[in-house]
Amino acid sequence: MKVIREIGITILIAIVIFVSIKTTVQGYEVQHFCMLPNIEDGEFIIVNKASYFFSNPEAGEVIVFWPPEEVRSEVPFIKRVVALPGETVEVKDNKVFINGMPIEEEYIKEPPHYTMQPKKIPPNEYFVLGDNRNSANDSHCWGTVPRDNIIGKAWIAYWPPERWGLVQHYSYLELDGAN
Repeated sequence: MKVIREIGITILIAIVIFVSIKTTVQGYEVQHFCMLPNIEDGEFIIVNKASYFFSNPEAGEVIVFWPPEEVRSEVPFIKRVVALPGETVEVKDNKVFINGMPIEEEYIKEPPHYTMQPKKIPPNEYFVLGDNRNSANDSHCWGTVPRDNIIGKAWIAYWPPERWGLVQHYSYLELDGAN
Protein backbone atom coordinates (compact mmCIF):
# COMPACT_ATOMS: atom_id res chain seq x y z
CA MET A 1 0.00 0.00 0.00
CA LYS A 2 2.87 2.38 0.85
CA VAL A 3 4.47 1.76 -2.58
CA ILE A 4 1.22 2.58 -4.40
CA ARG A 5 0.87 5.81 -2.39
CA GLU A 6 4.47 6.85 -3.20
CA ILE A 7 3.97 6.08 -6.90
CA GLY A 8 0.74 8.10 -6.85
CA ILE A 9 2.43 11.06 -5.17
CA THR A 10 5.32 10.90 -7.65
CA ILE A 11 2.91 10.85 -10.60
CA LEU A 12 0.94 13.75 -9.13
CA ILE A 13 4.12 15.82 -8.64
CA ALA A 14 5.19 15.05 -12.23
CA ILE A 15 1.79 16.17 -13.55
CA VAL A 16 1.92 19.42 -11.54
CA ILE A 17 5.43 20.18 -12.82
CA PHE A 18 4.44 19.35 -16.42
CA VAL A 19 1.32 21.54 -16.34
CA SER A 20 3.23 24.39 -14.68
CA ILE A 21 5.89 24.34 -17.37
CA LYS A 22 3.39 24.08 -20.25
CA THR A 23 1.42 27.09 -19.00
CA THR A 24 4.45 29.34 -18.41
CA VAL A 25 7.03 28.60 -21.14
CA GLN A 26 7.04 27.29 -24.69
CA GLY A 27 9.66 26.50 -27.29
CA TYR A 28 9.45 28.25 -30.65
CA GLU A 29 11.39 27.87 -33.90
CA VAL A 30 11.92 31.15 -35.74
CA GLN A 31 10.91 30.91 -39.37
CA HIS A 32 12.00 33.44 -41.99
CA PHE A 33 14.43 36.33 -41.81
CA CYS A 34 12.12 39.05 -40.48
CA MET A 35 14.06 39.58 -37.22
CA LEU A 36 17.58 39.84 -38.63
CA PRO A 37 20.13 40.85 -37.45
CA ASN A 38 19.00 39.95 -33.92
CA ILE A 39 17.20 36.62 -34.35
CA GLU A 40 17.99 34.28 -37.23
CA ASP A 41 15.91 31.89 -39.32
CA GLY A 42 15.98 28.43 -37.72
CA GLU A 43 16.90 29.72 -34.27
CA PHE A 44 15.04 28.18 -31.33
CA ILE A 45 13.87 30.38 -28.49
CA ILE A 46 11.97 29.95 -25.25
CA VAL A 47 8.84 32.07 -24.97
CA ASN A 48 7.84 33.29 -21.52
CA LYS A 49 4.06 32.88 -21.59
CA ALA A 50 3.71 34.01 -17.96
CA SER A 51 5.23 37.45 -18.60
CA TYR A 52 1.87 38.86 -19.72
CA PHE A 53 -0.40 37.15 -17.19
CA PHE A 54 -0.58 40.36 -15.13
CA SER A 55 0.86 43.01 -17.44
CA ASN A 56 0.80 44.03 -21.09
CA PRO A 57 3.57 44.11 -23.68
CA GLU A 58 5.72 47.22 -23.75
CA ALA A 59 7.19 49.00 -26.77
CA GLY A 60 10.53 47.49 -27.78
CA GLU A 61 9.74 43.97 -26.54
CA VAL A 62 9.94 40.98 -28.85
CA ILE A 63 6.77 38.91 -28.78
CA VAL A 64 5.51 35.65 -30.26
CA PHE A 65 1.88 35.75 -31.38
CA TRP A 66 -0.72 34.32 -33.72
CA PRO A 67 -1.18 36.70 -36.64
CA PRO A 68 -4.66 38.02 -37.42
CA GLU A 69 -6.92 35.53 -39.25
CA GLU A 70 -6.60 37.25 -42.62
CA VAL A 71 -2.85 36.49 -42.67
CA ARG A 72 -3.53 32.72 -42.62
CA SER A 73 -0.52 31.18 -40.94
CA GLU A 74 -0.15 27.75 -39.38
CA VAL A 75 2.76 28.94 -37.22
CA PRO A 76 3.06 31.86 -34.79
CA PHE A 77 5.00 34.99 -35.78
CA ILE A 78 7.78 36.77 -33.92
CA LYS A 79 8.09 40.57 -34.10
CA ARG A 80 8.97 43.62 -32.01
CA VAL A 81 6.23 45.73 -30.41
CA VAL A 82 6.59 49.25 -31.78
CA ALA A 83 3.33 51.01 -30.86
CA LEU A 84 0.90 50.46 -28.01
CA PRO A 85 -2.88 50.89 -27.79
CA GLY A 86 -3.84 54.55 -28.14
CA GLU A 87 -0.57 55.59 -29.79
CA THR A 88 -0.24 56.83 -33.37
CA VAL A 89 2.41 55.25 -35.58
CA GLU A 90 3.70 56.55 -38.91
CA VAL A 91 6.58 55.56 -41.20
CA LYS A 92 8.19 58.28 -43.31
CA ASP A 93 11.64 59.57 -44.22
CA ASN A 94 13.14 56.12 -43.41
CA LYS A 95 12.03 56.39 -39.76
CA VAL A 96 9.25 55.16 -37.51
CA PHE A 97 7.36 57.88 -35.66
CA ILE A 98 5.31 57.31 -32.52
CA ASN A 99 2.94 60.16 -31.64
CA GLY A 100 4.89 62.38 -34.02
CA MET A 101 8.32 61.62 -32.51
CA PRO A 102 10.95 59.56 -34.37
CA ILE A 103 12.24 56.58 -32.43
CA GLU A 104 15.85 55.48 -32.33
CA GLU A 105 16.22 51.90 -33.54
CA GLU A 106 19.86 50.82 -33.37
CA TYR A 107 18.76 47.17 -33.51
CA ILE A 108 17.24 47.16 -37.03
CA LYS A 109 18.96 45.74 -40.09
CA GLU A 110 18.31 48.89 -42.14
CA PRO A 111 15.85 51.78 -42.08
CA PRO A 112 12.42 51.20 -43.65
CA HIS A 113 12.29 52.01 -47.36
CA TYR A 114 8.52 52.40 -47.32
CA THR A 115 6.03 54.92 -46.01
CA MET A 116 2.89 54.39 -43.98
CA GLN A 117 0.28 57.00 -43.21
CA PRO A 118 -0.41 57.77 -39.53
CA LYS A 119 -2.45 55.04 -37.86
CA LYS A 120 -3.95 55.23 -34.38
CA ILE A 121 -3.67 51.89 -32.59
CA PRO A 122 -7.05 50.66 -31.28
CA PRO A 123 -7.58 49.55 -27.66
CA ASN A 124 -6.16 46.08 -26.89
CA GLU A 125 -4.19 46.03 -30.16
CA TYR A 126 -0.43 46.28 -30.82
CA PHE A 127 1.58 47.44 -33.82
CA VAL A 128 4.54 45.13 -34.48
CA LEU A 129 7.43 45.27 -36.94
CA GLY A 130 10.22 42.88 -37.84
CA ASP A 131 13.77 44.11 -37.17
CA ASN A 132 14.50 43.38 -40.84
CA ARG A 133 12.14 46.23 -41.73
CA ASN A 134 12.19 45.83 -45.51
CA SER A 135 11.74 42.04 -45.58
CA ALA A 136 9.14 41.51 -42.88
CA ASN A 137 5.49 40.53 -43.14
CA ASP A 138 4.27 42.68 -40.25
CA SER A 139 1.79 45.32 -39.09
CA HIS A 140 2.73 47.73 -41.86
CA CYS A 141 1.33 45.10 -44.27
CA TRP A 142 -1.70 43.69 -42.46
CA GLY A 143 -2.48 45.81 -39.41
CA THR A 144 -2.42 45.37 -35.67
CA VAL A 145 -2.23 42.31 -33.40
CA PRO A 146 -5.06 41.73 -30.92
CA ARG A 147 -3.90 41.32 -27.30
CA ASP A 148 -5.59 37.91 -27.17
CA ASN A 149 -3.33 36.65 -30.00
CA ILE A 150 -0.13 37.23 -28.02
CA ILE A 151 1.45 34.00 -26.77
CA GLY A 152 4.29 35.55 -24.79
CA LYS A 153 7.57 37.42 -24.63
CA ALA A 154 10.62 36.02 -26.43
CA TRP A 155 13.01 35.16 -23.64
CA ILE A 156 16.02 32.94 -24.34
CA ALA A 157 17.64 31.75 -27.56
CA TYR A 158 18.88 28.21 -27.00
CA TRP A 159 19.70 26.76 -30.43
CA PRO A 160 22.09 26.77 -32.18
CA PRO A 161 24.51 26.83 -29.23
CA GLU A 162 26.54 29.75 -30.58
CA ARG A 163 23.40 31.93 -30.51
CA TRP A 164 22.55 31.04 -26.88
CA GLY A 165 21.54 34.01 -24.73
CA LEU A 166 18.76 36.36 -23.72
CA VAL A 167 16.62 37.89 -26.46
CA GLN A 168 17.34 41.63 -26.52
CA HIS A 169 14.44 43.95 -25.74
CA TYR A 170 14.75 47.72 -26.05
CA SER A 171 12.89 50.72 -24.71
CA TYR A 172 12.32 53.93 -26.55
CA LEU A 173 13.79 56.47 -24.14
CA GLU A 174 12.75 59.38 -26.34
CA LEU A 175 9.10 58.46 -25.66
CA ASP A 176 9.41 58.19 -21.87
CA GLY A 177 7.21 60.87 -20.42
CA ALA A 178 5.98 61.92 -23.87
CA ASN A 179 2.75 59.89 -23.68
